[in-house]
Amino acid sequence: MSELIRVENLTKRFGDFEAVRDVTFTAEAGSITALLGPSGSGKSTVLRMIAGLETPTRGRIWLGQEEQTHTSVQERRVGFVFQHYALFRHLTVWQNVMFGLAVRRMSKRERRARVEELLELVQLGPFRDRYPDQLSGGQRQRVALARALAPRPNVLLLDEPFGALDARVRQDLRRWLDNLHRELGVTSLLVTHDQDEALELANRLVVMREGRIEQVGTPNEIYNEPATPFVAGFVGSANVLHGHVIDGHMEFGEHRVPIANDLADGIDARAFVRPHDVRVRAGGSGGGSGTARATVERIVTLGWLSRVVLRLGDGQAIVAELPSDELCDVGLGDVVAVDVRRALAFRASDVGRLAEFASVES
Repeated sequence: MSELIRVENLTKRFGDFEAVRDVTFTAEAGSITALLGPSGSGKSTVLRMIAGLETPTRGRIWLGQEEQTHTSVQERRVGFVFQHYALFRHLTVWQNVMFGLAVRRMSKRERRARVEELLELVQLGPFRDRYPDQLSGGQRQRVALARALAPRPNVLLLDEPFGALDARVRQDLRRWLDNLHRELGVTSLLVTHDQDEALELANRLVVMREGRIEQVGTPNEIYNEPATPFVAGFVGSANVLHGHVIDGHMEFGEHRVPIANDLADGIDARAFVRPHDVRVRAGGSGGGSGTARATVERIVTLGWLSRVVLRLGDGQAIVAELPSDELCDVGLGDVVAVDVRRALAFRASDVGRLAEFASVES
């Protein structure tokens, strides 16, 4: 695939505050690229600079083969979908979608055909004469998406498009957008703080923190091979355990677990362990170097999945997530065997306060 979006050393200052600093990445044609990070990480500011709604303090932006750093919004041919829809309340669904074509040199017949096509695409044909206040949140966001797609943009920019919706509607719209993207193939840049949304929808992730890029990669690379403690903790839940590195293993309490990255022996380290990489067995009997005993402090059943809070012998808590049917012989207060299958370790000095992003519900 060819690159359709390229930004180099993008920086944005608001007075003395540097919201974005030296951001560089590319987005391939026909793909969905997600800018993922917590609130205040600079991801929306990057999106607005690509759209032409903000002017970079420094850096360059290319859309296709043309540099667009200082061109107008209209010249860039991008569609923009906001979190809060930005629909015209006094216009019907039909009129809102038609508005996106108002400045295009198209005949009236062509415009009407395009609106008909889009309303069918977003499954809102029967609602064409309704006003935004007569629609659900999910329907309003589909109208906003249809309006953004109306002029056939080269790039679709989505700024927290599902952030104002409840969890079930967000999930439904994610699936719908994924199917729509597969059908249209429009190059899309998605801003979100929702890791599940990014992992589900995006072909490539750009993880940001405090205006900088922490890591760029595929969802699999970001989740399974995090480059920094922040990425390890922010993308996916993780236990953070204190220990030391000994001979390529992380030792904490009775545990001795192989680590996936290289650290010098003897250093103080923090192990990031995914809850689904923790196994629990009744009886408390050991089963290998990665096995130790722990006491069951809490069990939360979430249908087929259960979350088990355990207390290790050295006093540290660890959370396991496993199928509920594997817990038939495990109860509160039991001493069980705990196996940690995989851990990723970082120097304790590099983790610091970032461990707050890696907490799991207990």
